Amino acid sequence: MAGVAATAAAVRAGARRARDVVDEHLRAIGAREGEIHAFNTVLADEARAAADAVDETVAAGRDPGPLAGVTVALKDNMCTRGIPTTCSSRILDGWRPPYDATVVVRLRAAGAVIVGKTNLDEFAMGSSTENSAFGPTRNPHDPSRVPGGSSGGSAAAVAAGFAAVGLGSDTGGSIRQPAALCGVVGVKPTYGRVSRYGLIAFASSLDQIGPFTHTVADAALVTEVLAGHDPADSTSIPKPAPALLDGLDDGVDGLRVGRITDLPSGADPDVLERVDVAFAALERAGATIVDVTCPAFTYGLTAYYLIAPAEASSNLARYDGVRYGLRVEAADTNAMYMATRSAGFGDEVKRRIMLGTYALSAGYYEAYYGKALKVRRMIADDFAAAYTQADVLLTPTSPTVAFPIGDKTENPMAMYLCDTYTIPSNLSGDPAISVPFGTGAADLPVGVQVLAPALAEPLMFKVARALEANTS
Repeated sequence: MAGVAATAAAVRAGARRARDVVDEHLRAIGAREGEIHAFNTVLADEARAAADAVDETVAAGRDPGPLAGVTVALKDNMCTRGIPTTCSSRILDGWRPPYDATVVVRLRAAGAVIVGKTNLDEFAMGSSTENSAFGPTRNPHDPSRVPGGSSGGSAAAVAAGFAAVGLGSDTGGSIRQPAALCGVVGVKPTYGRVSRYGLIAFASSLDQIGPFTHTVADAALVTEVLAGHDPADSTSIPKPAPALLDGLDDGVDGLRVGRITDLPSGADPDVLERVDVAFAALERAGATIVDVTCPAFTYGLTAYYLIAPAEASSNLARYDGVRYGLRVEAADTNAMYMATRSAGFGDEVKRRIMLGTYALSAGYYEAYYGKALKVRRMIADDFAAAYTQADVLLTPTSPTVAFPIGDKTENPMAMYLCDTYTIPSNLSGDPAISVPFGTGAADLPVGVQVLAPALAEPLMFKVARALEANTS
């Protein structure tokens, strides 16, 4: 199937019909969705109607937009007006949002066609897309293995050819880690670069929306469409969308690429070998490899699993059976709250709510949550210091290739360690991208992560493109 830019150019020129593009992807969904389970909802009729509207726009001599006819798989924690939005949780049974998320509005305005809402770890809490009320998603490269998480459905949909673009949310690595495991490009923009309006919150100071695509150039194009100030989001950066395609192929000659010498251990040898090859490839392309330190990097996981659950315990308090979603009747209001939340939330969500509530409770707030915020500041300061010596940093994305379904479900700590290398940039708010860079054990994809300073997406994409071009 053609890439994003090529598809949009063909549709805009009238060389291809958007309806044919959509039907091609719907056939792919029909062939493998039963095996992969990337979607919670497939929007076949709605997608065909949207495609027909794009074709009518072209026929009338008007430009439908830079993503004309491009199919998008949307993570099911982004609001779609009149279409179920579940967060892969029973607690939102029957809820149909009365509005669209800003990213949905921007995609449609650009001519994109949404083909479905994808599966995720419930409320985006997980690293394998096994914590879903609707069952696990499977990795298209090996259906006995996980696709990563929490945005595993969107990553799998792109990897399987179900859609040209997937949208995910990244709170601690939930775009980049599944991108690595599924062998696609995954982008976490700078916090505030893309509007969170209409994204159902997990941890509001960490959540960020970004795309999955097959190429870095396509990811840059989609990010350009999604980015830019949104007055409906108070955390939205008041800057226009960056020009990411300009200079994308300029190369890395003269750039400094940082190798973090005190990076936490734990990555498998096959993954580390690919990262070493990536450093060598960039050096051959003209970059200078410099050693840097980020001492607080190793504490990112600990800080994250206090800050994110604390914010989640507050954000998820709204699901009480009163206003929308699931309601389990009981003798009185308090009993109804307990029965509804017990039935509606899965084990991992309950675990994080309890952890976060404890961390915020009287007598423990400063000891846990307060200290975690100080570590967060230290991580941001360490990154800032590293960026005085290097233009970008390079790390593994995931410590392992895709692991077997069920391999880590009984050991939450083992699952949490999947995000060792992705969490710190969420805590700092800086952008990061995972680029497929060959294969490791069992011939499964390995992702290499490019980290950049805040608002330095143009530089980040340029380095990512050089990595992609020098994959060996």
